[in-house]
Amino acid sequence: MTSRSCPCGLPQAYEECCGRYHSGAAAAPTAEALMRSRYAAFVRQDEKYLLRTWHPRTRPSSVDFDPGMRWTGLEILETGTGSAFHSAGTVTFRASYRGGSLHERSRFERVDGAWVYVDGDFIQ
Repeated sequence: MTSRSCPCGLPQAYEECCGRYHSGAAAAPTAEALMRSRYAAFVRQDEKYLLRTWHPRTRPSSVDFDPGMRWTGLEILETGTGSAFHSAGTVTFRASYRGGSLHERSRFERVDGAWVYVDGDFIQ
């Protein structure tokens, strides 16, 4: 990843990739795009975007960021539905950070036409 590439791992510049979702200029068209944009939001500590894209029934009141956490990469392992034609989907991913990784299967749904994160299961 270059300093200008998006933290989500795609080769586009941040502004052309997840930045447009974070700013509200566009909405993530798929569950995978939302997953990538939420990872980039964790990298950038964008609490407002994370809360906005969290399902209302599971949304916390705030996001606690670990100031020492350094995210180093995202690997999408599998997607289950979640296209522009679906109302629900799953994304299995591995998010690496300095000193380890997090492996999760996340669930997403559409609320008022927009993809939102519902919850996830950690995978050992």
